[in-house]
Amino acid sequence: MAPAHVLSLPTVSIGFRPRKSDGRTKTIAAAKTQEPHNHNQNWVVGSKLAAADHQYKRPTKSRVDVDRLVKFLYDDLHHVFDEQGIDPTAYDEEIEFRDPITKHDDIRGYLLNIALLRQFFSPQIILHWVKKTGPYEITTRWTAVMKFVLLPWKPECVLTGTSIMTVNPNTGKFCRHVDLWDSVQNNDYFSIEGLWDVFKQFRFYEASELELPKYQTLIRTANYEVRKYGPFAVAERSGENLFGCVNSVGG
Repeated sequence: MAPAHVLSLPTVSIGFRPRKSDGRTKTIAAAKTQEPHNHNQNWVVGSKLAAADHQYKRPTKSRVDVDRLVKFLYDDLHHVFDEQGIDPTAYDEEIEFRDPITKHDDIRGYLLNIALLRQFFSPQIILHWVKKTGPYEITTRWTAVMKFVLLPWKPECVLTGTSIMTVNPNTGKFCRHVDLWDSVQNNDYFSIEGLWDVFKQFRFYEASELELPKYQTLIRTANYEVRKYGPFAVAERSGENLFGCVNSVGG
């Protein structure tokens, strides 16, 4: 029997060496394992914050009693030019005042303007009515009569118009006062028309010696006046001999 031949094969070893991680693999794997980003969640949170912020800034309902301020002005404005004066605590520190020829932006200027008028013009004010004309607005109608005492003939200046008083809903005080004159078309500051209307009333003129009935000027415009006369007597005579009567009286 022939001897058996043994075939010898070279041994091959197969091994697995772990690969070093470069960091990116872990990052990618981590990114893949994260839950998807919910954009709607951000929108919901943002909406809640915006709603909370809006609710915080929303002004509270004002508790200003404008009807009470109407009654207050009826009394207070009667003292604007007398020794008592107006109540300064009813006006904001930064009150805005405008009329055709005057402008002030704080309570100091507002009170100074009143003091100067008292000093040089001996003014009188007649308050006709006070009305609520808006949620935070009151309108007054008045007649102001001023005599310029520095001039020898002491001319008289008469102005009529309305004042629009605006109330600050946060403080309950007056924050704006605008005067509109009946005698001018341009009531914006500074109005040349308004300045001329005052100046021409200070010109020298001779007063009539004829005694006229007493009256109160309700409205004075550039073209006409509305007056309220007190009671007075009127003499009436037949018109046939009227001119002869006048001539005989006149001499």
